[in-house]
Amino acid sequence: MEIIRTDCLVIGAGLAGAAYALQAEKAGLDVQLLSLGGPTDANSDWAQGGIIYDTDPGSGLLAKDILEASDHTANPAAVRQLVEEGPKAVHDLLIDDLGVGFDRLADGELEFTREGGHSARRIIHSRDLTGHAILSAVARRVQETPGIKRQEGAVAIDLLTLSHNTDNAIDRYLPLTCFGAFVLPAGSTEPVAMVARKTVLATGGLGHIFQHSTNFPGTVGHGVAMAYRVGARLIDLEYVQFHPTVFYGKNAPRFLITEAIRGEGAVLVNVEGNPFMDALHPRASLAPRDIVSRAIHKEMATSGEPCVYLDLGALDKNNLKGRFPSVFERCLEHGVDIRHDPIPVVPAAHYSCGGVHTHLEGRTSVLHLNAIGETACTGLHGANRLASTSLLECLTSAKFTAQADARDIAAMEFKLPEPRAWESPPLEADPTLVGQDLNLVQQTMWNYAGIVRSPRRLTRARRILMEAREEIQSFYRDCRVTPELVELRNAVQAALLVVHAASLNPRSKGAHYLVDEERQN
Repeated sequence: MEIIRTDCLVIGAGLAGAAYALQAEKAGLDVQLLSLGGPTDANSDWAQGGIIYDTDPGSGLLAKDILEASDHTANPAAVRQLVEEGPKAVHDLLIDDLGVGFDRLADGELEFTREGGHSARRIIHSRDLTGHAILSAVARRVQETPGIKRQEGAVAIDLLTLSHNTDNAIDRYLPLTCFGAFVLPAGSTEPVAMVARKTVLATGGLGHIFQHSTNFPGTVGHGVAMAYRVGARLIDLEYVQFHPTVFYGKNAPRFLITEAIRGEGAVLVNVEGNPFMDALHPRASLAPRDIVSRAIHKEMATSGEPCVYLDLGALDKNNLKGRFPSVFERCLEHGVDIRHDPIPVVPAAHYSCGGVHTHLEGRTSVLHLNAIGETACTGLHGANRLASTSLLECLTSAKFTAQADARDIAAMEFKLPEPRAWESPPLEADPTLVGQDLNLVQQTMWNYAGIVRSPRRLTRARRILMEAREEIQSFYRDCRVTPELVELRNAVQAALLVVHAASLNPRSKGAHYLVDEERQN
């Protein structure tokens, strides 16, 4: 078995992972950066609306908005770090160093917009392609940096720990410690061991464990599942945020309709053209996402219609194509001209507010294992995330985690044994069965653990998923590992963890909403 040794192994190359790699390399560390696909194949690339660049962090307004959006459950220390350190992270890397092409006014000043839950215009953007603009610039810098070795198409299978993956029996008495991961390189059938002083989970969220999602394909909670299997603490997994405005068409794929459209004046209306958010929240269509998603869900259930609509009548029709080119083109492909037509929308799974529990420097409960970005949970989002905090969290968590890791590597001795060799089973997994099992997981989560939950629904979901996991485990034991099999194994585990967390929490908060058995709808 091939063994690759490095200072830092980063699993996931979205904005959090790529930004960490740049910070770690800058500190003189050798970095292996794994990505399931190409340089921009990540959720970060699909972020449309923008990134918070609060020019008045001392006012306390952003902290207040984050806390209110979280249903008053956010961790004050995590909020304080984001509010105080976020502007500098954006300025230093994105504006000053990389020169990301954010939209500007005629006088050259940055143009700010507003999104749901925000009390002020504090979000900078690059039309409706902000995530792509940011990640493309960061990915280019990664490619130009010799100390970062990118492994495209590489799949992390499981983490290496002293307790599970060495031949030294005494190691199991040591504190739970990570020293890398088993990885399946692109195009290979045989895993390699990547041994690292620091291992960083930056795999994104878990939106694709649901049938309808805004997430990049393959985003099924890889990091959460791997961390769980080695005993890391997980927290707040019941809080899965559903984005309220995702395009609906009978035979069309679901895709995100940026919240910035509502920030510029679009209004949610029912099939009769009547606004329905005004009576539900002071900010109406710009209420926090959990409130808007449930309102849409209720409106659809009451009317029997498959969607509601975004009315863009208050926006400048002459500017829509230029300001929102991605939304304009994709809607037009499916027969909706946003200059004249309302956009049919429904909610879809969007963001995991919970994840692998970390401190503010990325530390998990497992030594030398870190988590950043959406994979991690510092408590910043509490029960529901404020719009446009995700890209900012990627930058800040990457920066502080990399700096802390650099200090550790300079000061500490690390035990990096030769891992126990991987043994490949002889059989091949049936791809039809693997695909069908993944579909079962996604349908189960959408039907029974989605926007509205109940104890009975969650019990049914758990029963179905437990049975599926047993079948999937038999595939994993008996068959050669493939990217599809890894995805399925992690998906069912992440789904069970979400259902378990939801079952343990009897209180509706933020994105976790329970109904009585008699009121299910």
